[in-house]
Amino acid sequence: MKPEETENFVQLLTAHQSKLYAYIRSLLPDSQAVQDVLQETNLVLWRRSEEFEPGTNFVAWACKVAYFQVLAYYRDNKRDSMVFNVELVSMLAKQNEEKLAGSKDLQRVLSSCLAKLPEQSRRLIQQRYAAGGSVQAIAEEQGRSVGAVSQMLYRIRQLLQECVQKSLASEQGE
Repeated sequence: MKPEETENFVQLLTAHQSKLYAYIRSLLPDSQAVQDVLQETNLVLWRRSEEFEPGTNFVAWACKVAYFQVLAYYRDNKRDSMVFNVELVSMLAKQNEEKLAGSKDLQRVLSSCLAKLPEQSRRLIQQRYAAGGSVQAIAEEQGRSVGAVSQMLYRIRQLLQECVQKSLASEQGE
């Protein structure tokens, strides 16, 4: 693997740790087991990094690896009081994979809706949700009251919510 490919893979792996953790957590009840399986999953992902095709869905690939690590965990710990049920774990895994795919759709639709906002509204949202952004800082910068800025942000979020709901409904053919 070339150095830039290694760097890209590490960036993907670290950027998606929280999603991977949440996915594993949805399949295992014990937080220590989740940490153990996440660590093992990361090792397997690293060992198999050359199998990942750049441009494909990293999260889906990583979750599939995590799924098999969860199954291995249950197999190796079947003496525990919890009964190992492959069908249940499979059903939970499928539901969570669908949720992750849905969150990608939601992000895409939200980006599209943000682009439709007037420039001033889009800039206000970006200021508010940028690292360290606050209503207080925006109010001071614009010479407005905190209440006025809060009200503007509320209205913009309402517009975004309506846009996202309409877009998702039209994509689903409703």
